[in-house]
Amino acid sequence: MYVNIVLGLPIEGPFTYEAPDNLSASAAIGKRVWVPFGNRRLVGYIVGLVDKTSVKNIRPMYSVIDEEPVLSIDLLNTAKWISEYYFCSWGEAIEAALPPALKKGKKDLKPRLKEDLEDIKPSFHQVLNEEQDKAFKTLLSDIEQDKHNVYLLHGITGSGKTEVYMQAIGKALDKNKTSIVLVPEISLTPQAIERFKSRFNEQVAVLHSHLTEAARFCEWKKIKENKATVVIGARSAVFAPVKNLGLIVIDEEQETSYKQQDSPRYHAREVAIKRAGLTNAVVILGSATPSLETYHNAKAGIYKFINLTKRIDDRELPSVQIIDMRHYMNNSRKQAMLSRPLVDSIKSVLDKKEQVILFLNRRGFATFMNCKKCGFVIKCKNCDATLTYHFQNKELVCHWCGYREAPPDTCPKCKSSYISYFGAGTEKVESEISRIFASAHINRMDTDATLKRGSHKKILNSFKTGDTQLLVGTQMVAKGHDYPGVTLVGVVSADSALHIPDFRSGERTFSLLTQVAGRAGRGKKPGKVLVQTFTPEHYAIISASKHDYTAFYNEEIRSRKELDLPPYSHLVKITFRSHSQAKAMESAQGLTKLLQEKKNKNILHIAGPVISSIPRLRKEYRWDVILKARRAEDAVNLLRNALPKFKKSSLVKMAVDVDPI
Repeated sequence: MYVNIVLGLPIEGPFTYEAPDNLSASAAIGKRVWVPFGNRRLVGYIVGLVDKTSVKNIRPMYSVIDEEPVLSIDLLNTAKWISEYYFCSWGEAIEAALPPALKKGKKDLKPRLKEDLEDIKPSFHQVLNEEQDKAFKTLLSDIEQDKHNVYLLHGITGSGKTEVYMQAIGKALDKNKTSIVLVPEISLTPQAIERFKSRFNEQVAVLHSHLTEAARFCEWKKIKENKATVVIGARSAVFAPVKNLGLIVIDEEQETSYKQQDSPRYHAREVAIKRAGLTNAVVILGSATPSLETYHNAKAGIYKFINLTKRIDDRELPSVQIIDMRHYMNNSRKQAMLSRPLVDSIKSVLDKKEQVILFLNRRGFATFMNCKKCGFVIKCKNCDATLTYHFQNKELVCHWCGYREAPPDTCPKCKSSYISYFGAGTEKVESEISRIFASAHINRMDTDATLKRGSHKKILNSFKTGDTQLLVGTQMVAKGHDYPGVTLVGVVSADSALHIPDFRSGERTFSLLTQVAGRAGRGKKPGKVLVQTFTPEHYAIISASKHDYTAFYNEEIRSRKELDLPPYSHLVKITFRSHSQAKAMESAQGLTKLLQEKKNKNILHIAGPVISSIPRLRKEYRWDVILKARRAEDAVNLLRNALPKFKKSSLVKMAVDVDPI
C-alpha cells in the first residue's frame, strides 16, 4: 500500500511513500505521519491512499502519529481550495489550520497553569425588537433546513447585531449543530468571550494566537472531542475542528485583520464562505460599515441582505461635529494637537463624571525626528522607514522591524543641536491630556501598552468599572466595545489614514470614524463625537459624520468602477525581496516580461515592476508586480503558466498575495 502525503513546505505535492505492513492498517486520510524528506525527518499529512504507483525508488514512511485523523474531510477540502485560490502549497494551507503543537508532531500537551475562570454571570436571550426579530427569523429558516446562504447583516452601531448572532447560535445548538464566531482583534475578545460565555457557558472554546501553545492545543482538543460547540476567535478559528457545522458568524467583516499577511495569505471571510458551502452552513457577515466588496455582492444578490436601521431601545445615534483644524493654532503659532472645542467638551464630560474615548491611529510620542537646520530625518537602519519616538522608554523605534536606538542630542549629519520631534502619537496625546486634566484617571490602549499577557483585560476592566475616566487609544478602542458610561468620543486626527497611497484609504477612514463614533451614547445618556481634521470637505469624513454608509458607498463605488478596481476586478501582488536591489529588480523585470508574453483577454492590466511602498524592509529591497483581472483565478492561472519558464536568482524570494489588502 502507498500513501500520498503533503508537507508544510512551499512545494507542490503530494509525495508518495510506502506504508510498510506494520503501518498500513493505521494509515488513514487526515492523519499525521513522520516521513523522510531529503535528509530531514518531517511531519506529513495523509491526503490519499493508493494500491499502486508508477513512482520509482519509493521510501517508506517512519510512523503514523495519530490514532484518529486530526483533519476532517471538509477541512482537507477547504485547505485544497486555499492552495489553489491563494497560490500556496496544500501542505502550507493545512498547517494554517492546525495549532503549533500539532505541526511539531506532538500528541499531547498539558497547560502549566489553570486558566483563571472568572465568575461570569449567566445571561439569557433578550426580547428582540421588530427589526432584530425579522432578521432572526430569516436566518432561522436556513439553519433549520441545512441551507447554505451568506447574509450581510448591515446594522448601525448599537443596533443589537450580537443579540441576533447569539439567538441564531442558540437555534443551531438546539439542532445539535456547532457554530464558529470570528472577531477581528484580540483586544475585542475579552468582552466578546464574556458575552458568549455568559450565554453558552461550558460550550464555548476560544482560539487565538495570544494563547500559550498548550492552552491553544487544549482548546483545539476540546473542540475536536465535541466538548465545545461554540468557538470564538480571531481569523485562524475559521479552521476549528468542529463537527456538524451549522453557522459561521464574522463580526466586523470589513476588518483588514481577517487577511493573513504571510503565507498562506488567505482571507478568513472567503475561507468561511467556502467551508460553510462544503457543510451546508449559514454565514452571517456582520458590520455597520461593510467592505465595498461585501456590500456590492449583497446589492447584486450574491449575498442576502438584512438591514438593522435603529439602535436598541430607539437610542439616538451620537451627534458628530467636524472641527476644521486649519483654524486652530497654539500660542507660538504652531499647530495645536487638541482644539479648544475638544478640550472644553472633555472638561464638561469629566465634570459630569462621565467617560471619554480619544482615538488616534498612531502609537508612540512623535512620528519622526528631524533636524531643522539640514533637514535630516532619522530612519531605521534596516528599513526605509522613519523611526518613531517613544517617550516611556526614551527610544526611537521602527514599527516595522522593531529596531531601537537612543535618540541623539545632535544631528547625526550636520552636528547641529536643532533636532526636534514632529507628529503626534497616542503617547503624546496621553501626556498632553494628563497635563491639562491633572486629576483625571487616564489610561492608554495601544500595542505598546498591551504587550503583557492579560493587559488588554486589565485596561478594559478598569474602564468598565469607571476607574479610568479617559481612554486614549489606537484602533483597538474603536470597535466592538460597549461601555454605557462613554458620552464623548474625540478623534484627534481623522486624516492619518486618508492620505496613504492606497485606493482603500477613503474606505478605511470612513469605517474607522463610523466605528469609533459608535462607541458613544450606548447607555441612557446621549453621545457626542468631535472629529478633528484638515480635510473637512472629504466625502469619507462628511458621510461618517452623518452615519451615512449609503452616501459613502455611492461616492466610492463610482471611482472604483471608473478605475476597474475591486469589487470590479481582482488584484494579485507579486513581491520580490532581496538584499541586493539589482537582483530583486532583475527578477521582477524577468517575470513581468513572461507575463506580458502570455497575457490573455481575461487580464485587464499588468502593472510594474515598481518599487514597493516601503522600498526596503528588514534589510531587504522590495519590488512589486501587480496583475489585475476580472477573476482572481485568471490572474493566478497566468502566473502558473509563466512560472515554469521563469528563472530567478537564489538570492531573491518571491511572495504572491491574491486579493491583497
